[in-house]
Amino acid sequence: MVGIYHDVGAVVFICLVTTVDRIQAFAPNVLANTRSQSLIHLHSTKPRPIDPRGWPEKFPAKDHCSKCGLCETTYVSKVTDACAFLGDGMARNIDGLEATVHGRRRNTQDLVWSDDISRSNNGIAEEGRFGVMTRPMQLAKGKNVDGAQWTGVVTGIAVSMLESGMVDAVVCIANNDDGGNDDDNNWSNPQPILARSVEDVLRGRGVKPALAPSLAVLDELKDSADIKKLLFCGVGCAVQAFRAIQHELLLDEVFVLGTNCADNSPTPEAAKKFLSRSFKDKLDGKRVRGYEFMQDFKVHVKYDDGREQSKPAYEQLPYFSLQGDVAEFAIAKSCLACFDYTNALADVVVGYMGAPLDSSMDKSFQTITVRNKMGEKMLKCAVESDRLQLGPDASGSGSHEKFASTTVSSDNIVQKMVGGEMKSEGMPRLLGEFMATVMTAAGPKGVNFARYSLDYHILRNYLHVLDVWGENGAKNMIPAYSLEIVEKYLDTDAAFKALAEKIKSKR
Repeated sequence: MVGIYHDVGAVVFICLVTTVDRIQAFAPNVLANTRSQSLIHLHSTKPRPIDPRGWPEKFPAKDHCSKCGLCETTYVSKVTDACAFLGDGMARNIDGLEATVHGRRRNTQDLVWSDDISRSNNGIAEEGRFGVMTRPMQLAKGKNVDGAQWTGVVTGIAVSMLESGMVDAVVCIANNDDGGNDDDNNWSNPQPILARSVEDVLRGRGVKPALAPSLAVLDELKDSADIKKLLFCGVGCAVQAFRAIQHELLLDEVFVLGTNCADNSPTPEAAKKFLSRSFKDKLDGKRVRGYEFMQDFKVHVKYDDGREQSKPAYEQLPYFSLQGDVAEFAIAKSCLACFDYTNALADVVVGYMGAPLDSSMDKSFQTITVRNKMGEKMLKCAVESDRLQLGPDASGSGSHEKFASTTVSSDNIVQKMVGGEMKSEGMPRLLGEFMATVMTAAGPKGVNFARYSLDYHILRNYLHVLDVWGENGAKNMIPAYSLEIVEKYLDTDAAFKALAEKIKSKR
């Protein structure tokens, strides 16, 4: 699909930098070369990585590059087959690799709708939206992980696998102020690391709010002949690219631990600007540890006073009181073209939108989804190591469809696409608090809140790719499960269909 190749010259160059034939993903090593022998061949045809200082203009996906790190390594030659934002993108990766990774594809017809009274389990997560599962989505908390942003579910799984010898190393993202740098302003700066010790893994605690180049360590990994078993931690776009080149790493065993992800900031500076614009001086003198858009329709910022062993506290602001233009600079363009909120190709996925909200992050359950036998091994290791506490199956209540379509219609990003009225200011704080209280009480809860959030992002992002690449481009790059959701709303929701028609009429 020519329309989505942002820079034909760059793509042609990348295709020519290596003469090595593309090997089918996950194919066995039929030549039976040892890993060290293969390294010699790989280095003899080494392509040139792209300098990260040239992001995004010098990268093939341009403004829609998610900075996953692949192009910053010699695996840049594989970008046209691996990138989630080039060619058929996520349709190629999710629809093409799901069965290879998990042994089967999801049932895209298995979608729960509020008006489907024949479904008695509408509070339980279904495969159509949430991906392949070996068991129902469960609630979980981490154990014995100090300093986590939540309770340490992701960190606990990773530490247990490294401590038990299940893996030799863990690819994760650390904040670059960890490990001795006391600059509090660097809390949001993502630094990819190849962790070989528990101390290194602990540097990866906390959610990073900006695009993170997880795959930038691939060449270091390729040169590390002592690493035979690996755990890769990442968000959906990075996991997709990793799965596409995984077979070339010649590892004995690979595990992938994913997180749900939506609407990251393009840079650490943008994330900091979002907080400073939204919370004014309320965070002055406080050391921010992370923030999330939570199920009570508020942004929760976790912070402490910067002293050792200080207890965390929280500042909150209703979504409705955010300034209207924050999305313009605070959300990466790649996130507007993403349809992998649920991290379809990971073995285990951790999130929170489908979980009940307690008083704060560090007391709340998160959700955990197991997709295959590798994921079952990961969970077993974490539980037996006393690093993970499993709770009941995640459940939910309430209708979600009208909430999703109304949120799309009022979204400033969408209104800009259709030439509608743009909000410049948010609601006054008291009114915003009232709205958040009403929405939390009347709106969908638990798994149904996750359905609301997932559908909203899919619908908004469909309109974005429709606006940028046209109807054919959108259909080619959107995975099958997302198209099923889009078609449902086009058929049943007049307001959403009208938005889509307005955007089509612009071309």
